[in-house]
Amino acid sequence: MPSRASIPPAPRRALLSVSDKTGLEDFARRLQALGFELVSTGGTARALRQAGLEVRDVAEVTGFPEMLEGRVKTLHPSIHGGLLGRWLEASHRQPMEQHGISPIDVLVVNLYPFEAVAARAATTAGVEAGELIENIDIGGPAMLRSGAKNFESVAVLTDPADYATVAGELEGSGSVSAATRWRLAQKVFVRTAAYDTAIATTLAELGAEVPAGRVRVEAEAFPARLHLDAVRERVLRYGENPHQRAAVYADPAMSNGRSLARAQPLQGKELSFNNLVDLEAAAQLAGEFDPAATAAVAIIKHTNPAGCGLGGSVREAYARALACDPLSAFGSVIGINRELDGDAAEAMAGLFVECIVAPSFSPAALERLHKKKNLRLVAYDAYDATQATPSPRLTTISGGWLLQDADSSLYAAGDEGWRVVTQRRPTAAEEDGLRFGWAVVKHVKSNAVLFARPGQILAVGAGQMSRVDAVRVAVLKAQLPLQASVLASDAFFPFPDGIEAAAAEGATAIVQPGGSVQDSACITACDRLGLAMVFTGTRHFKH
Repeated sequence: MPSRASIPPAPRRALLSVSDKTGLEDFARRLQALGFELVSTGGTARALRQAGLEVRDVAEVTGFPEMLEGRVKTLHPSIHGGLLGRWLEASHRQPMEQHGISPIDVLVVNLYPFEAVAARAATTAGVEAGELIENIDIGGPAMLRSGAKNFESVAVLTDPADYATVAGELEGSGSVSAATRWRLAQKVFVRTAAYDTAIATTLAELGAEVPAGRVRVEAEAFPARLHLDAVRERVLRYGENPHQRAAVYADPAMSNGRSLARAQPLQGKELSFNNLVDLEAAAQLAGEFDPAATAAVAIIKHTNPAGCGLGGSVREAYARALACDPLSAFGSVIGINRELDGDAAEAMAGLFVECIVAPSFSPAALERLHKKKNLRLVAYDAYDATQATPSPRLTTISGGWLLQDADSSLYAAGDEGWRVVTQRRPTAAEEDGLRFGWAVVKHVKSNAVLFARPGQILAVGAGQMSRVDAVRVAVLKAQLPLQASVLASDAFFPFPDGIEAAAAEGATAIVQPGGSVQDSACITACDRLGLAMVFTGTRHFKH
């Protein structure tokens, strides 16, 4: 390919057309100082002129005015020819010269704020249908795609964060490096894909009726077509096992403070695949409980609770959680619903732990745990009192995906569905233990049971093929007395044998969903044994 010096010179031209004008004035000023002709549209041109810059209107370049209330302005061969043409190649240069098309070296475009308008459409007030539709950008994505396709010749910027890099390269060497142009082109197609995904998802959520007047987006939990947009945050060292590759992806719509995928350790080694899975389990269990009402600590091993405790302080809650199964707590992940303070950190420092996740860490806690070099500390808060409907959960299967509602918190759900079915009603202490156990058992792999008392899990039976075996496993692992305990079961007892086994160990009250053909036999067994039993009508399978 001939060098630029061996062909007729072309003016250095930058086309700027943006909705978000952050950093635009400084970048345009640096381009103009380098000899670039600035070409712009509408509001962008006005903003640049107000800043004292010389700007040429797109309408002057195309020979056609902006028309149809601004819907048509850049969709023209003079623009797209300048973006797609390879000036260094005679086969492109000759027709460009013949038709008076100049190459565009730098393109600066960010798109109409459709996502922001769609977010307002999801509020109670909604938006006018016309405003939503008018914020579907046509010319912007077309220019971005044209320029990015021709990245060998055009530097395309859609993110103000890239202005300084491009200006610096131009000022340093007179051109934008091939590596930067390639990176920017990749970024363009990520942006346009996400933009189209937002449009497709939002319009689908408007439903089958033609939108008119004021509209409100009702988020469809199970859309006819599932659009996913995720950004790779980092490649992990490996997956569940060393021979498996893995990476973590983040939802770009979720703020960093609410995203475990984007959380970075405050100290310690890089997070692994298994760390992240266990951190999610720990944070979600601790996040069941309102931090303003009680401190909660969850100890997780291979996604199952090895202990969970409540207390007036984090240290008290930790002591209760640890007492459940101190052996399994070795090498665990700990989740906390409050800031980790120095006193609790001192208590935890004596145990080998992989990770601790909490909303925040006090300076005293950080100082105490800094000595444990490999301990990962992650700031993330799963508790959200305002989120009535948590995000749906996505699971992969061969050739597809399963999407379901989250199993939302029921700890503070009041008495809805809570029905005493035995002759004896639970005592106040039993009631507290039952509600606490019911909140925790949904975080245990099925078949699942656990023994509890108010604010403390005593023993856990997880992942068994029969419910009576789950009771026996919990009894086998118990480190604390089970006398006067309560039992929580994630699904119904198909036979009275599990209930009888729990009663033999000292359980005095049981909470379970009910719904078995043997419910009457189970109720009769409880009455015979003097147990109180509550049916919830809600199952908590966790596969």
